[in-house]
Amino acid sequence: MTALVHDTNFFTRRTVVLFAIIGLHVFIAWALATGLARRAMELVAPPIQTDVIDEIQKKDEPPPPPPPQLERPPVEVPPPDVAIDIPVETTSTAIVDTTNQHVAAPPPPPPAPKAVNRVSAKPGKGFPSTEDYYPPASKRLGEEGAANVRACVSSAGKLTEEPTIAQTSGSARLDEGALKLAKAGSGHYQPATEDGAAVGQCIVFRVKFELRN
Repeated sequence: MTALVHDTNFFTRRTVVLFAIIGLHVFIAWALATGLARRAMELVAPPIQTDVIDEIQKKDEPPPPPPPQLERPPVEVPPPDVAIDIPVETTSTAIVDTTNQHVAAPPPPPPAPKAVNRVSAKPGKGFPSTEDYYPPASKRLGEEGAANVRACVSSAGKLTEEPTIAQTSGSARLDEGALKLAKAGSGHYQPATEDGAAVGQCIVFRVKFELRN
């Protein structure tokens, strides 16, 4: 009898546990069928609310306009002051002769000088030859040259003073021969003339000594 009681207690506990499990499954099935489980889950863990936030894309905005450029006003240069001298009328205190007196006319200008036709003096007809006054030593040495001689000639064609050398030939012998030639020609000069009249004049002429073959 003891063993039977023991098995009956064990059977009773197992039966109770079994019925409890079966009942739990039945309850869960009923809860799922009626939506009770979903409401219980919502109470335990509230649903997650998701809001879709549209990302606002920034539009490419144009760059800001440049700052306005300030135009410099043109610099106006004032015109220079022009001083205008206005003649001032002065009152003369001089006594003005209002009488009708005859004023003498100024004398006429002197007549313009008459052009004079002048012809210079020069060695004339019968004047000695340079060959006659060529220094013999210069001929032997082969010296050649020309000297300018200054001579003052009267209206009669004669020398009024001793001739001089105006420009040397480079040789003293040739210069001396030129002076002798100028002296020997006295009386054979063609005098200068003014409007056809013979006058005295000082001239410079050239005496050239040149060897002849």
